[in-house]
Amino acid sequence: MNLLNEITSNFNFFIIIFLIFTFFISGLIKGFLGLGLPSSAMGLLTFVIEPVHAISVMVAPIIFTNIAQFTRAPNPMRTMNEFKFFALFIIISIFSTSMFITFYPTQVLTVAIGFAMIAFSLNQLYGVKISIGPSYFWHVVVGIISGVLGGLSSIWSPPVAMYLIARNYDKDQFISATGFLFMVGGLPLGLGLYFAGVLTYLVVLQSIIALIFVLIGFRIGEILRKFVSQIIFRNCVLISFLIMGSRLIYEGFF
Repeated sequence: MNLLNEITSNFNFFIIIFLIFTFFISGLIKGFLGLGLPSSAMGLLTFVIEPVHAISVMVAPIIFTNIAQFTRAPNPMRTMNEFKFFALFIIISIFSTSMFITFYPTQVLTVAIGFAMIAFSLNQLYGVKISIGPSYFWHVVVGIISGVLGGLSSIWSPPVAMYLIARNYDKDQFISATGFLFMVGGLPLGLGLYFAGVLTYLVVLQSIIALIFVLIGFRIGEILRKFVSQIIFRNCVLISFLIMGSRLIYEGFF
């Protein structure tokens, strides 16, 4: 009981309910769409907690939901081999960026999260259609961009998704690749935040508790995917991301 009180000491009853709702909904979106976990969570979490704290709390949900997604996708070993250099540069960039997260002004983090959410939403809604061939050059470039964005905001899906769409991967390859690249990014993010001094013992416990509600939502989202029109739900979620991202950018600048 004392430990529970310590974990929730900075939150009143209504904030706790809001946090549970946020983790559940973000897990639901992840289970339904296969991505969007940090985007949806960060847009809501920053209403009640600081961006750095929000990023830290999302570490366990990011890692474990993507482990589940990647390991259940077809041909995981083939995916690992194909994207090993991509993953390497994501790992290096996320770790080196997140290590110094406490040195970045809160406004920078807030704006970075907002731009990441808007980029993610616009890409998913309108799908920037470009076509590129296989090249390790793009793995390096997109890996670095994704990693820097992930280290600043915990959201590195927009560049990854745009690259995979440009390569015209089918649905199974897309799910497998995103699961792998999001999974490997979660580990250095957590390590970098630990060295930055923000991933403390209590924050780790909060992250594990968050994971419970995220996984509940994640599983329900997987089930709902079979019964609900994915296009309608997806577009409603993405439009809400645009609104939340715009709010964060406004707050960061003004």
